[in-house]
Amino acid sequence: MPGSTHAADTIVAIATPAGAGGVGIVRLSGPQAHVIAGTVCARTLRPRQAHYVRFREQDGAVIDDGLALLFAAPASYTGEDVVELQAHGSPVVLQQLLARCRALGARLARPGEFSERAFLNGRLDLAQAEAVADLIAAGDLRAARAARRSLDGVFSARCEAIAAELLHLRVHVEAMIDFSDEPIDALGGDEVARRIARVADAVATLEQEAERGRKLRDGLHVVIVGPPNAGKSSLLNALAGSERAIVTDIAGTTRDLLQETLRIDGAELTLVDTAGLREAGDAIEREGMRRARAELQRADLALVVVDARDPAGGLAAVADDVAAVGDRLLVHNKIDLASGRQVPDDALAVSARTGAGLDALRAALQRRLGAGAASEGAFTARQRHVDALRDAAAALDDAGATLRGEALELTAEALRVAHDAIGTITGRVGADDLLGHIFSSFCIGK
Repeated sequence: MPGSTHAADTIVAIATPAGAGGVGIVRLSGPQAHVIAGTVCARTLRPRQAHYVRFREQDGAVIDDGLALLFAAPASYTGEDVVELQAHGSPVVLQQLLARCRALGARLARPGEFSERAFLNGRLDLAQAEAVADLIAAGDLRAARAARRSLDGVFSARCEAIAAELLHLRVHVEAMIDFSDEPIDALGGDEVARRIARVADAVATLEQEAERGRKLRDGLHVVIVGPPNAGKSSLLNALAGSERAIVTDIAGTTRDLLQETLRIDGAELTLVDTAGLREAGDAIEREGMRRARAELQRADLALVVVDARDPAGGLAAVADDVAAVGDRLLVHNKIDLASGRQVPDDALAVSARTGAGLDALRAALQRRLGAGAASEGAFTARQRHVDALRDAAAALDDAGATLRGEALELTAEALRVAHDAIGTITGRVGADDLLGHIFSSFCIGK
């Protein structure tokens, strides 16, 4: 957990991609980092000073010349002694440096182990550590800025404020239990109810912002679904601007999932074209439909495409399949063939063939992404953060209900569950089970 003592071993990794003409960095962290680096550089390193040195093999042969920087514990990224050896960006040179450090006792770092040590030594909380990976993987300026805010602790501070209020509520309710022979109103029950409602509102607001942050990080997963021959593949091609999907007039042409990644105003969405849903079809088409239904289960948005000439029939064909998707966008395609037909207010009229209505469709997708909206204070988040906030919200609902029923022990338990759920976001609670999964997705050297 955060605040633990430094690890007993010293780790090393190439911290930057090697490239001809660039600068490569070999990074060490641990109790022997300064000793190993001093041996490689054949000199004593002073903290926070750049030393021009020659990196040497055991026999004194020069590997390369470059800069060495020592960051002494605890004022370093990991909270341990950290040394960076900056050499010319030759893969051969960097591998030589790495091998030399390993020969002197350093162990090759696991993916994400530097950030894991930063977390374990209290330099970062878990959400901030994840933001390091998000910043590295950011595909545009908005995502990078949002990841930077998470790394700076914007998201964590909001979580900590909620956790602090939940802790105060738990203390209050536990005290009420000790005096349970008194009327609950006399013990401040009304004030506790108001405070539970306020923190529930704060959790709901943060959940919405975290979901936007998740979409900013992961993109929007959009599944195009509809009956056969509604023009789903044509719509995918029109949005992608290329002939990605085979299009024919034969119903059931699409047999498998086809995926295309698009960017709208810097934000990413994944479009998945699926087999048309119907009762008939051969064995291959039925397998395609099974895969389409499975894909819908993980969709952020179902783009429901129907033929504008028979929208009611198209909707009836897919109604049961799309009912469980939380967000749906109805598209009447082939509007160029359905002149005079009225399109309801909750649907968009488009023609994949002529391009009519595509700008309105892109704008609707943009709104789902939150792209182009004011994002001052936006932060990146992950699905586990959203899930934790949802768990906290559900527990707070239970807390309010049990308080109204004067079941104080159940109220206290519900508040504990909410508090623990928030704690998993920053790693204050139950972090051990998460560490291996989270940090294994990082780059080696981070």
